[in-house]
Amino acid sequence: MNVRDSEHIVAELKDEYKLTDDISKADLILINTCSVREKPVHKLFSEIGAFNKVRKNGSKIGVCGCTASHLGEEIFNKAPFVDFVLGARNVSKISEAVKTPKFISTDINYDESEFAFGEFRGSPYKAFVNIMIGCDKKCSYCIVPQTRGKEISIPAEIILNEASKAVQNGAKEIFLLGQNVNNYGKFFSSRHEKMDFSDLLVKISEIKGVERIRFTSPHPLHMDDKFLDIFTSNPKICKSMHMPLQSGSTKVLRDMRRGYDKEWFLNRALRLRKMCPEVSISTDIIVAYPTESEDDFKDTMEVLNEVKFEQIFSFKFSPRPLTAAENLPLIDNEIASKRLEILQSRHNEILDEIMKNQVGKIFDVYFEELRANGEVAGRSFSNFLVSVKGSEDLLGKILPVRIEKASRMVLYGKITA
Repeated sequence: MNVRDSEHIVAELKDEYKLTDDISKADLILINTCSVREKPVHKLFSEIGAFNKVRKNGSKIGVCGCTASHLGEEIFNKAPFVDFVLGARNVSKISEAVKTPKFISTDINYDESEFAFGEFRGSPYKAFVNIMIGCDKKCSYCIVPQTRGKEISIPAEIILNEASKAVQNGAKEIFLLGQNVNNYGKFFSSRHEKMDFSDLLVKISEIKGVERIRFTSPHPLHMDDKFLDIFTSNPKICKSMHMPLQSGSTKVLRDMRRGYDKEWFLNRALRLRKMCPEVSISTDIIVAYPTESEDDFKDTMEVLNEVKFEQIFSFKFSPRPLTAAENLPLIDNEIASKRLEILQSRHNEILDEIMKNQVGKIFDVYFEELRANGEVAGRSFSNFLVSVKGSEDLLGKILPVRIEKASRMVLYGKITA
């Protein structure tokens, strides 16, 4: 989502500015921030200070995104040389921000759901497309509703038009973005055709030229049978699913206000595995939530061992301001670190076995990225990263690759045709 917000910012400014990789030559330096965890927030001010030392006279520095939303004026107080602060829900105001001294806009209820952003994409091969803004969930650990505001779905006609334009400009893959994508269609700013996420997926798959559809993040609570049926049966939808678990303990899930329990998550994940054996499933896991006991952590390990996720994003609990869990007493850091180590070590064992089992298989790979040592990389339909020897001639093509070697993160192979 931050990548797409950054693309929107560039699109709105491209008539006045050109991109540069040399910060000392930049007339405008923009920092787009995340506040989901504490570490990136701390990093922000050291980054601002470093940029301030190397920027040229007369240049401007702007802080955008979620940290801008929740810190607001505090950014000016801590870094008075910052020229403007623009919240995550106020991206469309970037042109005004650049021209206005000490501009600040952090209104999390500002509605950009029908704003016509200009055209710019960082990759010609993949198109990120927002389908909703904000979040209505009240997860106890999460600051996002306080930085991105209430959930509003973007009208389907805007989404379909954006996807069609991207395909006309060469993209083969449409990547749909939202905090809880499979809750799409519950609320629009104005009257629109009733449509849920499953119906939207079908509509996008019918666009001529769309060959692959991905999305993030669905919410386990909204993974109904219709959604799973469309996901598994539609040949355009890539068979990779992000299912944020957060905890395997029903008690901790209740404390987190996630809305589902361990049994529901396992039911959905294992049903998905049965319906679609080639699917890869990724997840998010928080260890050492303040109410997590050793037995609760064992429940998380049970889910890990049963589902065998292809990828996990795992972190120790990080208390965030403006959340219900902000002031809960923390679990001892040594215990928290040990739990994270146990979780990640076990997942590495699972991942090593998964990757080893891919050797000898043939995957259709969409090549998008030049890598070192004369290699080109892309993603398989089920989201494995695959690298082959080749040149930029492969970029933008979908080609069959036989896997010859596997590492923990990358599969290596040769094109078979």
